[in-house]
Amino acid sequence: MDTSNLTRKSVLLAPSLLSADFFSLEKSFKYMEEKGADWVHIDVMDGTFVPQITFGQPIVKSLRPHSSLPFDVHLMVEHPETQIESFAAAGADYITVHWEATVHHHRVMAAIHQLGKKAGISIVPSIPVSAIEEILPYVDLVLVMTVNPGFGGQEFIPRAAEKIALLKKLREEHGYNYLISVDGGINTETAGFVIDKGADILVSGSSFFSGSLVL
Repeated sequence: MDTSNLTRKSVLLAPSLLSADFFSLEKSFKYMEEKGADWVHIDVMDGTFVPQITFGQPIVKSLRPHSSLPFDVHLMVEHPETQIESFAAAGADYITVHWEATVHHHRVMAAIHQLGKKAGISIVPSIPVSAIEEILPYVDLVLVMTVNPGFGGQEFIPRAAEKIALLKKLREEHGYNYLISVDGGINTETAGFVIDKGADILVSGSSFFSGSLVL
């Protein structure tokens, strides 16, 4: 599929801040807006759930006044329930937690909603959709990881992307309202594949900021 023919109505584009120029985030935000970004995807890593450490609440808070784009905060952290309130206060619009990182998923989704935010659940490539079926009625977003989280620029895992079609089918069958987001190895070659499967949101880092992914 030729992504050059896609329109903004087809998918939402969420550039990953992880691949931005940290020395000049102001320029990175201007670039995102100029290139038609719909959301900003912010990967929060704690050095435990994933090897690296990235952004914290002060960064989100400092960036919030300078952009009208929704902030999609992806918590790649252990015990994300302890971080929800502070990231909501910092300016997150969507807060996505990993199924693998917490136990009481329904409680966590409810806590995010009580703070007036949209709630998301994410799964790594080794986790099947069946693991999260019970929580699907309560989420606003499902984030399918098509790489193992923790590093940018990894190779896309096609089998992981097959989950998108199943999530779309379940949404249609049950009348669920979640958006399907995909993160990991999204570039000109893989974008069309995941869109055909039913993705609503493309998270792209290095390909977006290098200018090679254009929707």
